[in-house]
Amino acid sequence: MALKKKSFSLSGHRTSVALEEEFWAVLERQAAATRQSLAGFVADIDKSRGTRPLASALRLAALAAAAHRSQTADNS
Repeated sequence: MALKKKSFSLSGHRTSVALEEEFWAVLERQAAATRQSLAGFVADIDKSRGTRPLASALRLAALAAAAHRSQTADNS
């Protein structure tokens, strides 16, 4: 799996994050579902990640979103 790098402005500075395309796809869907831009969604995760690396926090957010979506589908 190849990593895809995206750049964001977070807390007044530019940063780049490299994630697998599958994670980016989930994060983009979650951002759209919450009516946010991907940059805004990433900024929210950045604010609440504590000392966890941003890439790890984004992967965990993608997993949580996927698990929630799966649970919601199972309950339908």
